[in-house]
Amino acid sequence: MSPASTNPSPLNTNTQGTEGGKIFTNSNGCPIPEPFATQRVGKFGPLLLQDFNLIDSLAHFDRERIPERVVHAKGSGAFGEFEVTDDITDVCGASFLDTIGKKTKVFTRFSTVGGESGSADSARDPRGFATKFYTEDGNLDLVYNNTPVFFIRDPSKFPHFIHTQKRNPQTHLKDPNMFWDYLVSNPESAHQVAILFSDRGTPASYREMNGYSGHTYKWSNKQGEWHYVQVHFISDQGNKTLTNEEAGELAGSNPDFAQEDLFQNIEDGNFPSWTCYIQTMTQEEAKKAPFSVFDLTKVWPHSDYPMRKFGKLTLNKNPANYFADVEQAAFAPSHTVPYMEPSADPVLQSRLFSYNDTHRHRLGTNYTQIPVNCPITGKVFNPHMRDGAMNVDGNLGAFPNYLDSTKEINFKEFSLQEDQEVWEGAACPFHWKATESEFEQPRRLYEVLAKYPNGQKNLGHNVATHVSAARPDIQDRVFEYFSKIHPDLGAAIKKETLKLSPR
Repeated sequence: MSPASTNPSPLNTNTQGTEGGKIFTNSNGCPIPEPFATQRVGKFGPLLLQDFNLIDSLAHFDRERIPERVVHAKGSGAFGEFEVTDDITDVCGASFLDTIGKKTKVFTRFSTVGGESGSADSARDPRGFATKFYTEDGNLDLVYNNTPVFFIRDPSKFPHFIHTQKRNPQTHLKDPNMFWDYLVSNPESAHQVAILFSDRGTPASYREMNGYSGHTYKWSNKQGEWHYVQVHFISDQGNKTLTNEEAGELAGSNPDFAQEDLFQNIEDGNFPSWTCYIQTMTQEEAKKAPFSVFDLTKVWPHSDYPMRKFGKLTLNKNPANYFADVEQAAFAPSHTVPYMEPSADPVLQSRLFSYNDTHRHRLGTNYTQIPVNCPITGKVFNPHMRDGAMNVDGNLGAFPNYLDSTKEINFKEFSLQEDQEVWEGAACPFHWKATESEFEQPRRLYEVLAKYPNGQKNLGHNVATHVSAARPDIQDRVFEYFSKIHPDLGAAIKKETLKLSPR
């Protein structure tokens, strides 16, 4: 089954044309001679319940919206391909990486994180960068962001954090008080907040931003040797951003500018691409690192863990139907292939459950049968995972719904990552307490911003503009929070904030 297909059933002839054009029908395939006619008692009398065509149309209309994603609701996507450019088989034995020049079909979805489906593309917000690889060993989903770190490292904080970035339950308005109260109460957020309120928080387009795994993964070669890995997709179009004012102007004049930019560039043959790199770390190197390899709020310095190129990602085909492909696309970091595994990163571990769970709620238990989510290998052969709403692929017919020992079933052998990490200890609640070290990497980021025109100035300006709407007591905590990154930054934010909201 083609991942780009929008008509999975060969029995569906509703859209088949005739010499005189397509035949208009109801959902049951029955021709309708007049689509706007309704059955009534007399010419002007009441409608009849027996008018199936009207009831069919209205009932479908009432149900044509599926649940919105809790996060990453506003998104754009395109099909393309990944090509292996450099040999990394010493690090990873995955089949789709085994030969230089080998190409794999992909689908990528970009998104904002906190906003609703109709929100502005220019919002100051991290961007999702999720890519589905249709490999010969099943689908691989790399569910990344455009920032190399995140706000949390304890998964239990995620619902709390997301709620503070959305709407107040009483006013249903964005609330700067709860936004900043959460962040300054959890200092491990400082690195991501510094990135978010720099101009990198408002990318100029989806084509002109990078993608990062953020999490640490475990990849192994076919000899069973393994590494911790982080992945970087670096934009070949350059990394371009908007100022706070430019982003605000676009929110009013063209809130869908990023969707329009991506679609139109691909339509014009200006295919965006990203060069793909990995950083690697051995288990021994991880033990010596000054930070935990499982800490999502920390980056790996390139000087210690150099970037290594392995491929090129190119998007070259727009979806024929937004709902079928972009809205119904379902990505999950648990969708993986042999020789690629998650690490013990606790936020990643929680995502392994959460993403699939939301797909089953939003799209149904058989969401992998939707063409954009369907493996190119065709029907998944798993005899006990059957039935459920909207099963449309034959449901394995008469095959028993358990692992029948009398049936000939083949199993593909590959090296498993066994006995590599040995964990031992009591089951105990653990909260990763913040320390002053949370501000070390943000401080280096602030120093790097000095190399860019207005880099440091815009960071302070962007924070002040936002926090000026918060309560004075929360503003004071924000000044202290950013002063721990650098005293000059805290002072600049305080000075501009008090000009915007005098006390």
